Amino acid sequence: MNNEMEYVKNQSNYNKIVRTELLLMPILVIIPLIVGSLLIYDWYVRGLLKGSSLDYFGELLLGIIILFVNILFDIPFLKSLKELSKKKFEE
Repeated sequence: MNNEMEYVKNQSNYNKIVRTELLLMPILVIIPLIVGSLLIYDWYVRGLLKGSSLDYFGELLLGIIILFVNILFDIPFLKSLKELSKKKFEE
């Protein structure tokens, strides 16, 4: 644990961490939103429109869980990333 903190305290390593988070942010945010939306859309097209919504209820439930958890964790992640990037540019 102590070695990890020493790694982060180094300014060049801190900048690398922020840059890596900025590069991975679209993947961490957009991909789960797309997957959750596709699952809900698939439930709507295959289940609701064709009249067998209970057969595809698992897709609806999985899509809602993915979207809810993604939004729940992405909001604090984006806020902290915004603060980190502000600190990076201020220094």
